[in-house]
Amino acid sequence: MNLITDRWLPVIRQSGQMEWIAPYQIAETVDPVVELNAPRPDFQGGLYQFLIGLLQTVYAPQDEEQWEERFESPDSGAVEAVFGQLIPAMSLFNDEGPAFLQDFEMPDGEAKPIAALLIEAPGGKTLKDNLDHFIKGGTVPDMCSSCAASALFTLQTNAPSGGVGHRVGLRGGGPLTTLLIPEDTHATLWQKLWLNVLVVDQQDMPVTEEPLNPAILPWMGATRLSDKSGKDTSPEDGHPLQMYWGMPRRIRLQASDNNGTCSLCGAEEQSLFESFRTKNYGTNYTDYWIHPLTPFRYDPKKKNPPLSLKGQQGGLGYRHWIGLALGVADNGDTPAKAVAETQKLLGWDGPATRLWCFGYDMDNMKARCWYEQTFPVLMCSPARREQILACATELVGLAQSAVKSLRTQVKEAWFNRAKDAKGDVSHIEAEFWAHTETAFFHTLWALAETSDQVPQQMDQWRRQVLRVAMDTFDRWTLESNPEDLNLKRIMKARQALKNFIAGGKQWKTLQQRYPLPEEDAS
Repeated sequence: MNLITDRWLPVIRQSGQMEWIAPYQIAETVDPVVELNAPRPDFQGGLYQFLIGLLQTVYAPQDEEQWEERFESPDSGAVEAVFGQLIPAMSLFNDEGPAFLQDFEMPDGEAKPIAALLIEAPGGKTLKDNLDHFIKGGTVPDMCSSCAASALFTLQTNAPSGGVGHRVGLRGGGPLTTLLIPEDTHATLWQKLWLNVLVVDQQDMPVTEEPLNPAILPWMGATRLSDKSGKDTSPEDGHPLQMYWGMPRRIRLQASDNNGTCSLCGAEEQSLFESFRTKNYGTNYTDYWIHPLTPFRYDPKKKNPPLSLKGQQGGLGYRHWIGLALGVADNGDTPAKAVAETQKLLGWDGPATRLWCFGYDMDNMKARCWYEQTFPVLMCSPARREQILACATELVGLAQSAVKSLRTQVKEAWFNRAKDAKGDVSHIEAEFWAHTETAFFHTLWALAETSDQVPQQMDQWRRQVLRVAMDTFDRWTLESNPEDLNLKRIMKARQALKNFIAGGKQWKTLQQRYPLPEEDAS
């Protein structure tokens, strides 16, 4: 199968018809494609990045005018022609030559079942020790070409630590990806993808006339090994476009004569993939590749290098929103380049968008969870944006101080010696964040509409934080274990929580900064 010429992408068209298409068909305007239809959420995210990578590599707009023109009027003929340049690099299986995201020449290597391409698949030692209790081995004995290609790209893009010499992805293991998508529910897949394509002069990368260059597509040449005789790979050692095609793992798919039904998507195929070969010490990406689709944390003191943001245990919420969508947060969290640049290009009066965030929460080699979330994107003038950024930071700061006190006082209510008590109370924090999210965005949007109600909005937010914190406290103390209540201890902790939020330093600072008018003060 060739990933440019064959119909292997599962999609849904505007009419509701589900079918398989070749990549160039994302630009068709008659019954256009509206969404990908991958069998797994990580494949869905991976295929979005695959298609964005194709567009950025061979169809990047030269200026903002061309970006807007192509956004409004896609040309499937032009897209098919430029994608055709990549045909020699896009064979999924090739006995004697380059194969997509696979080691250029690897005559030997350890044989592994095809399921090992899946990030959550149990490792060899886990299977040997019969410890695959929650994610069983042997449940994906084979894959069709479409699923094998999706799994391969998803692994190379998100690659976590895989043991000695099995390198992590270019953005680090389990990176967070953020994409802009239109708010319009009738938007086409083309529009969803194009929002994340950078104009050439925004890329900080030289234009290339040779997309088959191994500096861009590393499988088109010998692998840069990272063993004792090899070397690491920094941004200076490759073209910036390689960020879309990182290849940390040495893999070679093995052919099979088996036909039948794909274990993942149910497609019928004549030659299913059952195994692959792999070796360690592939490309070791170093020195801070700043991937355009990933947010990064920059050290405000500029002492440490930037770090790509990863999936968060407990998921993503509005406390992460500032650094993902709005602007630079106090801790240095900064939106992905594609997100920031497209927001500038659209302008404050442009079409409404949302931010789609997704990624694995990895514990070293173990995938704990796949998370994805969408957030609203604030559309306002640059000057107003800075004011909203300051207010949003203070809103989140107040909530963070409240949840810290909530965590402390719940333990004080539960235990006689709370400081010595061990245990995870993240579920209580998650409940607080979930129950205040709607109010946070409501407050923020109210602040965006007017600048003369800031004190009132801040006061309403404080009251909402107090109410949710107290309700959450009551639910996990007074209502959780009626047979073993120490009411004196609980009420003491409850009063301490109320006093902290209602009269603590965090809120007093805000009151001084945003004093309520006398007629609104209470």
